[in-house]
Amino acid sequence: MDKQKTIAKEVSLKGVGLHSGKKVNLVFKPGEPDSGIRFVRVDLPGKPEIKVDVDYLLPKSGSLRQSHLHREGVQINTIEHLLAALNGAAIDNLVIEIDSVEVPGLDGSSKEFLELLEKSGIVESDTPRKYICLKETVSVDDDGAAIIAFPAEELKISYTLDYNNPFINKSFLQLAITPATFKNELSAARTFCLEEEVDELHRKGLGQGGNYQNALVVGKNGVIDNKLRFEDEFVRHKILDLLGDLYIMGQPLKAHIVALKSGHSLNMKLVKKICQQQLSGAALTPAPALGEIPEGGSLNIEQIMQILPHREPFLFVDRILSLEKGKRVVGIKNVTINDYFFRGHFPGRPVMPGVLMLEAMAQVGGVMMLALEENRGKLAFFMTINNAKFRKPVVPGDQLVFEVTAGKIKSKTGTIYGKASVDGKVVAEADMMFIIADS
Repeated sequence: MDKQKTIAKEVSLKGVGLHSGKKVNLVFKPGEPDSGIRFVRVDLPGKPEIKVDVDYLLPKSGSLRQSHLHREGVQINTIEHLLAALNGAAIDNLVIEIDSVEVPGLDGSSKEFLELLEKSGIVESDTPRKYICLKETVSVDDDGAAIIAFPAEELKISYTLDYNNPFINKSFLQLAITPATFKNELSAARTFCLEEEVDELHRKGLGQGGNYQNALVVGKNGVIDNKLRFEDEFVRHKILDLLGDLYIMGQPLKAHIVALKSGHSLNMKLVKKICQQQLSGAALTPAPALGEIPEGGSLNIEQIMQILPHREPFLFVDRILSLEKGKRVVGIKNVTINDYFFRGHFPGRPVMPGVLMLEAMAQVGGVMMLALEENRGKLAFFMTINNAKFRKPVVPGDQLVFEVTAGKIKSKTGTIYGKASVDGKVVAEADMMFIIADS
């Protein structure tokens, strides 16, 4: 079992706030197990403390290109790059003394924060780490941007950047987040903005400590007075920001995050929604063992993954609504613009490929067949597909409802009939035969 970590000894650094332009000193001190990440404003009377927790998010945090914490009139700004370093290095407990309102911007990345943590030394306690583990898919969207968090056994981020700028343009990156990948692939990626945005930022009182060295400013001919550290540094920094924002929940997350054009504001919506789910009990309620599910019962995504070997990005079943083992099953897939196949399948007019509808239908049928006690742990392979018909296009925003009924089920083979509907209208149907094989 993973253990909670902190630093070995006190270390410090100084810098200038990226947005406030104010000088600031930071001191990192070891934290006790289960104490979390805590900021202490040593410049204010009584040295007020703010714990990193979603309860202390500024109401409009993320709306001004940065993330903030506040408590009883005391505020800490631009925390995302530091929190990304703590998340990436798997630091659970830390005291951060700060003598200004904003964390220093340094070079616009997490690199110097991480180097300071490593200089101090990272040590384990005897206390186990506590994770937030999703039991249900969580999604948020706003004005063409979207994030979906799927249950997973590790933290993985798949990010699609789509900027209306020829030098930033479109890029995609997927990474499993570990201390090694964070250090090598993300920590040095710097914040960025467009040259035409600079004046507007200054009018809002932002970017007062920014310059061409601690931020990538993209002009008409590319990055001004600077060079990229990575060819795709822009999307890497977006993942870094997302990691920092996720750590505001106060505990590490296990999930596969699929993000499209998200920024701090949408990241905060996801964080709040995950925490709401956790408080409702859905996020922490253990999935019942499959043998305990009554006939006609439903399955969440984690239980589905106990039956099917499929995983993202090729798992096309979000939930089983009703299961009669070996007889009948009803499942759903929510079709969203984030589904990876829309990037290449008619991206100007996204339509779900018909063969993937059949695959999703087969996966729903596979749940019905492999949920039988005698088929647990086995695999179901296609043998034949007959009478396949596609009756209307399926587009982002549709919810596919699959109803699959069993035909002849033998020890090694099985036949099924499946149909897929959207809003009660059949969009696809087919007869299928499987062979049941040992894994």
